[in-house]
Amino acid sequence: DRCQRLDLSGNTRNCFLTRSPNYCGNSIGKGQRCLLNIVNTEVCKNAPHSSARSCFLSSQPLVEKIPSLQISSLVQLPNRFSAWSIQTIRFFHISPSFQAAPVPLFWMIVKPAQKLFAIILGRSIRNWWKALPPNKRELFKESARKNKWKILLSVSSLGVLFIVFYFTHLEETPLTGRARLVVFAKEHFRELSQMEYDMWMAEFENKMLPETDARYQVVERVVGHLSESNKDIPQVSEQKWVIHVVEEPGVNAFVLPNGQVFVFTGLLNAVSDIHQLSFILGHEIAHAVLEHAAEKASLVHFLDFLSLIFLTMIWAICPRDSLAVVGQWIQSKLQEFIFDRPYSRTLEAEADKVGLQFAAKACVDVRASSVFWQQMELAETIQGQPKIPEWLSTHPSHENRAEHLDRLIPEALKIRESCNCPSLSGPDPRLIFRLNMQHLLESSKDEQTQNSTKQDLTKPKLDLPHT
Repeated sequence: DRCQRLDLSGNTRNCFLTRSPNYCGNSIGKGQRCLLNIVNTEVCKNAPHSSARSCFLSSQPLVEKIPSLQISSLVQLPNRFSAWSIQTIRFFHISPSFQAAPVPLFWMIVKPAQKLFAIILGRSIRNWWKALPPNKRELFKESARKNKWKILLSVSSLGVLFIVFYFTHLEETPLTGRARLVVFAKEHFRELSQMEYDMWMAEFENKMLPETDARYQVVERVVGHLSESNKDIPQVSEQKWVIHVVEEPGVNAFVLPNGQVFVFTGLLNAVSDIHQLSFILGHEIAHAVLEHAAEKASLVHFLDFLSLIFLTMIWAICPRDSLAVVGQWIQSKLQEFIFDRPYSRTLEAEADKVGLQFAAKACVDVRASSVFWQQMELAETIQGQPKIPEWLSTHPSHENRAEHLDRLIPEALKIRESCNCPSLSGPDPRLIFRLNMQHLLESSKDEQTQNSTKQDLTKPKLDLPHT
């Protein structure tokens, strides 16, 4: 059976979140087994009888062994938001900006030289045109009019070359089948991954948690279970996933293309349960499986090359250098907000979809995925952080992200059911979150009413004459 099962739902979830020593105390169908033991390595397989139990055994609750990983019932969420407001919760950047590998590194070094060459070329054309006598300018214009079809043919040929290059470098995205442009070979990004890995290891050298730390073990087993549950996917089974847990307050996690998984302890403090953590790590693994780093680098390289033509034209046409600088800045911003950032948001949405499927095959309660982003939205609101419009960001907004996941959850539940996962029991965590928010708002209104009443009582009464 390609769908390995983890009983993280139903009665299991209830006993897990209520800190019972027996994390999987409910009855499961014949032949099922728990692959992820959060605290202990002891795994109890089913007895032949259909009523036998499959469970995780632990000498003490997870929340006692891992105090920083606040595994609690969603019913207790409002009590945790005061703690959230103390932390510095930044925007959850799922994918860090990558560094260049040998071939991309060459283009990274050449890129400034290309821009400088385009500027010098455009400026030289402008100065040459200004220095021409009026009669020669007219002769040049007349020659251009006579040869306009040849000029048009040359420009069209250049455009055709770009189109041919684009379509000959298209390939299908793994799992989703989406067509995308890939210029750099995968080997280059393996080397890229090693370079970036060395950079992160040097930066976090003194902040890495040891393998004996309970928080490290949680992440290791969640990633291991996700990998085991999706081993039918070659990009998952052939990759060696290496865990690094960093003692950092930021709510962040990322996976390099070579399978190096980095998780900040701030993320472990931010998630409410193991289901949210499984979805987030599934999202990160999806970025690596879908090879988004190579795809994004290819698109940026292709657009930068095209922009050199427009950059040369800007410096050639603009009468003054100051206007050319403004035109260059407008061009870069248009490229950023029309192509780069929307494309990044598209990749994030795709990773959300595939990551949710990974979590569903691992029998995770996928309904908790949208709750995480609602919690992030609420935390930022409580802290008074300004909301950045989505079109200014490389990531979807928390609100839109939660709505997108809500639309994907029905399909994920079908995948979960097809993997013979135990049925989900108990209330929907999204409903619990909404009820908690309603209660929180009512409590806030009552508190404001009481404060206003107290202020009215302390005000001196004035006897005004009646008119």
